[in-house]
Order: sequence, then C-alpha cells, then structure tokens
Amino acid sequence: MNLYLRLLHLLLVGRRRPRSSVLGPVRTPFRVWPTDLDLLRHVNNGTYLTIMDVGRLDLIARAGLTPRLKAKGWYPVAVAETITFKRSLRLFERFDLVTEVIGWDERSLFIQQDFVRGGTLVASAVVRARFLGRGGSRVTPHQVMDLDDRSIEPRRLPAWVTEWAAATEIRSASPFAGGADARAHHDRHLRLGTLLHDR
Repeated sequence: MNLYLRLLHLLLVGRRRPRSSVLGPVRTPFRVWPTDLDLLRHVNNGTYLTIMDVGRLDLIARAGLTPRLKAKGWYPVAVAETITFKRSLRLFERFDLVTEVIGWDERSLFIQQDFVRGGTLVASAVVRARFLGRGGSRVTPHQVMDLDDRSIEPRRLPAWVTEWAAATEIRSASPFAGGADARAHHDRHLRLGTLLHDR
C-alpha cells in the first residue's frame, strides 16, 4: 500500500517539480514512514528497491515521457539491481533519491540511484533496465531517447558498469547444479563484489 500512496503523491506533485532530460539527474524527496521499517526499526532492505522504482518513474515523468510511452505501449522493467548500504534510515527521517542515467548499450539502460540524507550518502545502487512493448517486444534505448525533445548525446559506459553487467548476467544453467557452470557463477559473483568495492 505504501508504494501506491507514494505513486499517488508523485502524480499529484510531480507536475510542479522541475523538468529534466531523460538522462536526469532528478532528486525525489521522501520521508520514512512506519510501514518502511523492519524489526530493527530502520528501513527494510526491500523498501529501498521499491523506492527506487518510484524514483525512476519520477525521472520518466519529469522528462515528459509518460504520455508518449503510454501511447506506444512501452513500459520499463528492471533486469538487475545491486545496492550498497553505508548508513541506516530511521523513522520520519527525510531523504532524497537522486536518479541519473549512466549510459546505455544496444539493449539496456544503466541507472545510478543514490539515497542522500542531508548531504550524506546513505546507500547507492546501480540498475540495469530495459523497455518492452506490446506483447513483450523489445524496445531499444535509442528508441526511448528519441522520445525526448532534447538532443541526447550518447554516454559511454564506464568500464566498471560493463563488468558489472557481465557479472550479473544470469545463465541458463542453475548454479546449484554443480560442475563448471556453478564454478563460473561463483566466480562472477566474486568479481562483482570486487567491482563494487573498488568503485
């Protein structure tokens, strides 16, 4: 229910917020409510991901793309998300979520989302997202960029993002089946931890 209340709030106040290009950054304000908390009385890990959904929708809305996407039947989906926590958010604290497109390749957009409280970084996440059309057809990032009235210059992906994307790719074989696929899965996640640590 908290998600729907935040989406409703976004619809009501989003029109009064500054416009943005589809790349961002946009700063979306939030406050911690009782339904966001876990048993230790700080924001539940899963709540961060839900709030990130709202932040990305805010970016789309402030870029003026919501009616254009709806007209084409296109919609965004998250393919991979990794979040790193530095501090906790507690009841009734105010914070901002800063959302910005890092860059894109032929299939996916890569987005950074930072949780900031009073100028202090609380958590940072990277998201790989795609757009789909009616019937699940694939929409390229270039098609999405063309919806923006502004001239959008391509952003080259940093090496760490490319490596992160490769490390989080899900293979067809289960890592629990054993053998070479399981070892490769384990090695990818070790590399992922090193990449995020070295950022």
